[in-house]
Amino acid sequence: MKNHIEIQHVSFSYPDGTEVFKEIDLMIAEGETAGIIGPNGAGKTTLLLAIAGLIDFSGEIEVSGKSVNKKNIADIRSGISFVFQNPDDQLFMPTVEEDISFGLEKLGFNNDEIKNRVSSSLQRVDLAGFEKKSSHHLSLGQKKRICLAAAFARDSKLLLLDEPSNELDPKGRREFMELIDSMKCTKLIVSHDLNLIYEMCDKVAVLNDKKIIAYGDKLKILSNKKLMIENSLEVPLLLKIQILS
Repeated sequence: MKNHIEIQHVSFSYPDGTEVFKEIDLMIAEGETAGIIGPNGAGKTTLLLAIAGLIDFSGEIEVSGKSVNKKNIADIRSGISFVFQNPDDQLFMPTVEEDISFGLEKLGFNNDEIKNRVSSSLQRVDLAGFEKKSSHHLSLGQKKRICLAAAFARDSKLLLLDEPSNELDPKGRREFMELIDSMKCTKLIVSHDLNLIYEMCDKVAVLNDKKIIAYGDKLKILSNKKLMIENSLEVPLLLKIQILS
């Protein structure tokens, strides 16, 4: 199985010189769902931004065999969808239809194809008929669904998700997880919701102290109580229950 994401010797520092991570390496296989966990401020979201080419970094990141740089970034981004923690950070058009269409227009789809993709993607997230509504007047859960609908419409091969369950009630969380799971592509999830990481991911990386502390099978990582506590984390409750039963 070939790698979809290859991160080699990647470092990032803020303009004031504060180092976020240094010389990290991480490989995500094609079709895999991987989670990145760690304490606040460890650089998890920053790493997603680097993969999407939204910040400058040193080292090498390859997505689908192409180096993330100015020459390749337009091509790389055509295959990536990024679902931000706060949907208001990416919903900026007057209507839902225009929010979803924005990326499709950039990819060169004609009007008929855009209309069909918008309609089918909204059906997939159970928001059929929302085309003319304002994204900013929707609930948080609906806004998150619109962001995911945009990913469905683009048929993205790589989905980057930052805290996808944040502020969702239990029903909304479960339904959103099911929608994410239904998308057949490579997924990289950053979350403090360790039950979500346990339920959805194949592999898990622990990012802390400016480096990847551990990476591997989710059970091996998440059940390691010493590893989790040392990195300001906890064994997920669902996994604890499974071990006890």
